[in-house]
Amino acid sequence: MAQGTARIGRDHYHTHIDLASGHTLVSDEPSVLGGEGAGATPYELVIAGLGACTAITLRMYADLKSWPLESVQVDLHLAREDNAMVIERSLRIFGLDDAQKARLADVAERTPVTLTLKSGIPIRTHLL
Repeated sequence: MAQGTARIGRDHYHTHIDLASGHTLVSDEPSVLGGEGAGATPYELVIAGLGACTAITLRMYADLKSWPLESVQVDLHLAREDNAMVIERSLRIFGLDDAQKARLADVAERTPVTLTLKSGIPIRTHLL
């Protein structure tokens, strides 16, 4: 479904991520945490995936329904709340009536990445 490899050398904490699709990403920590700020932080990459999945899914749904969707903006904020992580997601939907916007907000709750994050995902680690 998705595959990638993250590599780090002696740089603090500049990480290259090669994806099976041929795309390359860079992740890093800000200078206040010892990095160089050369790329998105790991948590920024998590919310980026959620934001992209949300926007793409809403575009697909609107296109399927032949709705005149002009644009969708997904604002995300990851924070710690009562010793747990929480993501606040706000949708700005342009070109649709209130009923269509409400339907897309409902669809946003069931995007693939949304469901994965809400349900959790097992991680199996192997030492090679």
